[in-house]
Amino acid sequence: MVLKEKKILCIGEVLWDMLPTGAKPGGAPMNVALHLKNIGLNVQIASRVGNDEQGQKLIDFLEQSGLSTDLIQIDDHLPTSEVLVNLDNKDQASYTICEPVAWDAIEFTPELEKVANESDVLIYGSLASRNSVTCDAIMKCIDRVDFKIIDVNLRPPYDRQEIVEPLIARANFIKLNDDEMREVGRWYNLTDKSEESLMSWLGEKSGVDTICMTKGPEGSVLLDKGEFHKHSGYQVETIDSVGAGDAFLAGFISSYLQDNDPIEALYFASATGAYVASKEGATPAYDLEQIKSIFTNL
Repeated sequence: MVLKEKKILCIGEVLWDMLPTGAKPGGAPMNVALHLKNIGLNVQIASRVGNDEQGQKLIDFLEQSGLSTDLIQIDDHLPTSEVLVNLDNKDQASYTICEPVAWDAIEFTPELEKVANESDVLIYGSLASRNSVTCDAIMKCIDRVDFKIIDVNLRPPYDRQEIVEPLIARANFIKLNDDEMREVGRWYNLTDKSEESLMSWLGEKSGVDTICMTKGPEGSVLLDKGEFHKHSGYQVETIDSVGAGDAFLAGFISSYLQDNDPIEALYFASATGAYVASKEGATPAYDLEQIKSIFTNL
């Protein structure tokens, strides 16, 4: 089965990133889904918004972006999520996430069950599992999909080991950043290990063969079936880092799941992440040719 025929399901938060320059649609699962759609893959997003103006605007945005909204649930009581985003002097983002919001109450509906049963790949994060309702829906999707990818998002105070660890254990592929890798190590007092040693330890502990760690401007490291592969990243003028990691993950998935060389997947992922970091917002419009230009122009 070629990748374009595979069905990919992303589940988790959709929200508004309240940037210094204004509100932009966001949420890691939605960002990843939009990037996969840009690359040309068959992807759906499952989430929940409030029965409010901001929720309708998100639905309109998804429809205009070409993503199905069939699995976007509407909550009559909880509001659509808004997240305050602060950028430091190195253009790195930090987040203030309110609760409860609509995506805390994603239900495992018959419609979601049907799509999960038909999906080949599931992409989920750890943040949306902070509430038991959404966590239950994610776990039921995990039970029904063969290949599972976790995008670890440790956003204090929603970074509790007892919630995140079972999600990691159910995955076939783990993506996290260097700060998150060190935090997972601290759960077991492994503060003296190198990042690569922590990756090896996590792979052995979780039984996951493939772990990818991003390191911001320093590039990325992939542990694949016991072998390490590295990419130093592409140097671009960073506008903001919001969504760059999500773009990296989408780029990596699109390449790696086609049985491509892991190095090639890292190159494509790094180019996708670099392009998004050079633009404003988490999901700028682009096509494959613009990503390929990163290879040739840098």
